[in-house]
Amino acid sequence: MTHWIRIGLIVLLVPILGGLVAVIIWRLIQRQGSQTNEHPQRAILLPAVDAEGSQPPVVSQKRKPDELQKIEGIGPKIASVLQEAGIKTYAQLALADDSRLRTILNEAGIRAVPNTWPDQAKLAAVGDWDGLEALQSQLKGGRRV
Repeated sequence: MTHWIRIGLIVLLVPILGGLVAVIIWRLIQRQGSQTNEHPQRAILLPAVDAEGSQPPVVSQKRKPDELQKIEGIGPKIASVLQEAGIKTYAQLALADDSRLRTILNEAGIRAVPNTWPDQAKLAAVGDWDGLEALQSQLKGGRRV
């Protein structure tokens, strides 16, 4: 009888151990995949910004909004519209995708082309003012010429 009990235990334990090994391998693969950077150009942005481009409440209260008007193509009205939409820092603007920016502008009745704004904002977010100036020298009204 003990022989059959041992076989029964083996039959029960093998799938359980196999499942555990599969879960461990899956977790390792998932962890390795999350460490790769799909957008290496965004890796230099400030860490206080989440994927949606908003800052945690503690950071938002302490940090003043950036001067978005330093981005070529953004004037006082557009800066105000962006801030009302939650884009208050260069880092948030750098993470905003083109479709989100266009939606914000369209809802405000503003016709502007925000194609270069995230690129300019990336440079401003890390304080690369020389790089920003060099990029802006290639722009006219925020558009590439």
